[in-house]
Amino acid sequence: MDIEKLVAHRKEKDELFSTSPHAPLDHSQQEQFSGLSYFEPNAALVFTLEVEPADRAAITIQTSDGRERVYRRDGHVAFEVASKEVRLTLYNTGQPGYFVPFRDSTSGEATYGAGRYLDIEPNSDGTVTLDFNYAYNPYCAYSDSYSCPMPPHDNWLSVPIEAGEKNWPST
Repeated sequence: MDIEKLVAHRKEKDELFSTSPHAPLDHSQQEQFSGLSYFEPNAALVFTLEVEPADRAAITIQTSDGRERVYRRDGHVAFEVASKEVRLTLYNTGQPGYFVPFRDSTSGEATYGAGRYLDIEPNSDGTVTLDFNYAYNPYCAYSDSYSCPMPPHDNWLSVPIEAGEKNWPST
């Protein structure tokens, strides 16, 4: 796990949130913004995994504002967290890489209630690396102006993923 790269990523994201007009925070929130809250880096929540093929079916996913988006189920990965075998579906959004929306047992407490996301690229050998230290909140966690895909039930984990972004209080 590259801690320096992770710290630089977090610093860059905080800078974006505090200064960019494209950030999900309004001007008054940006003036008071002092950084996002993160779990400490956790090497135990980094997994390099084989991708199990999926049916590539088109799946309709509900969004935070009642709309729908269509993604393709591209693959599945299985791994162990807290001595439990878990499985996630990897989705194709029409862009390179995979989209992994998920909920876990920290959702609604330490992390955003609707869930978090990972964006991952396949490795050159066809595996993927799930680094939950990069798990992030959707923009709808910061503003009702955004329409965010809700994690489908097949990506609801019963285990805690104590890595990545934590809840951010709105003001």
